[in-house]
Amino acid sequence: MATVTTTHQICAVRRFKPSFAAVKGVHLQRSHHRLSKSLLHGFSSSSLISSAPSLSYIQPRPIRRRLSSTGESGQGGGSANNGSSEVSVQVGFFQLGKLVNFVESNFLPLALVGGIIFGMLNPTPGYLAHKYSFSKFSTFGIFFISGLVLRTKELSAAMEAWPAGVFGLSSILLLTPLLSKLIMQIQLVPPEFVTGVAIFSCMPTTLSSGVTLTQLVGGNSALALTMTVVSNLLGIIVVPLSLSRYIGAGAGVSLPTKELFKSLIITLLVPLVLGKILRETSSVVAEFVDKNRKSFSVISALLLSLVPWMQVSRSRSLLLSVKAEAFALAAFIGVVLHVTLLGANAIALRVLLAASGGGKDSVFAKKEYTRAVILVASQKTLPVMVAVVEQLGGALGESGLLVLPCVASHINQIIIDSVLVNWWRKKDQVGEAKDL
Repeated sequence: MATVTTTHQICAVRRFKPSFAAVKGVHLQRSHHRLSKSLLHGFSSSSLISSAPSLSYIQPRPIRRRLSSTGESGQGGGSANNGSSEVSVQVGFFQLGKLVNFVESNFLPLALVGGIIFGMLNPTPGYLAHKYSFSKFSTFGIFFISGLVLRTKELSAAMEAWPAGVFGLSSILLLTPLLSKLIMQIQLVPPEFVTGVAIFSCMPTTLSSGVTLTQLVGGNSALALTMTVVSNLLGIIVVPLSLSRYIGAGAGVSLPTKELFKSLIITLLVPLVLGKILRETSSVVAEFVDKNRKSFSVISALLLSLVPWMQVSRSRSLLLSVKAEAFALAAFIGVVLHVTLLGANAIALRVLLAASGGGKDSVFAKKEYTRAVILVASQKTLPVMVAVVEQLGGALGESGLLVLPCVASHINQIIIDSVLVNWWRKKDQVGEAKDL
């Protein structure tokens, strides 16, 4: 009878089939290992039979594994080292991402500064590029790209805000050049620094940064683009006249107005028209350009950075002889010029709003229009300035010395307007939060 009972118990043990997860987590003592080995040999030992009932009470005990700070399982110090290394990699990628975003957001000023630094460190390549008139090709490329990215529907959409556009063009081409007479009264050594900033004040608006900043702040990009294109086209006529009247007469120099006009048509208008024609005649080209507008902006910025690179390389010996204080003062004059234009345009728009009745439906009451005008009408373009200086042939001084403070002014105006745009965006977010 006892034998039968033991057999049933052994069968119960055999029928016991724990789950795979439980078996995987079982932790047996040495006696249990010996016991299971005896079971496989037919349970021949009497001591085995007497102890068999205790098998039904063996509970699977899971193996506890320590978790590292990153949530990964492991043992000892190795897991901690792996976790810390993974954290270091994640932090490294995060820092790299921040660096990439910074470069993308500030590519134009970084490219301009990089061109200046490279020209100062190794002037030979830039000197050779200038010798073979590479600057003409870079300017041609900039305006050709401007024609490629120019959308017709964006131009037609700006017709609603034509009063604001007319004021913006008047400020760019008629009012701002008046400041050049005041700038020319400043005494500075070398005098080319002052003359360069005065020439810069007579230029049309920037080709890309004004439109880009307008888009970032939620302004009317069509209006910004229209003022950009029209001011640069009319600048072909107006700029030579402004230089001759406000700068050339004060310097006792007769500017080659006809030659300058022809040169601006060839280097600015022709490539712009060619780029626009290519866009309108080929849907494949237009689609490709629209999908890669960011890449074309980078190419345009690189072409623009070649200009100060060649000018600085060419005039490196002169630049080294210039006092740092003089250059800093010239750069400060450019900052004052831009801040003055921002304030004057903002005040003028307020006056126009009051003159139009001050209604909410007025063009001058809509911030998407006023912000576009303030940004675009307060900036000055560097490529046109360089094209003008190239055609002067040294009539107003050394080309490199004329261009260098304008490069600083160009960078400073982008930085100042970026701060202004961020302030506007935060102001809008606060207003939206109050409305909610």
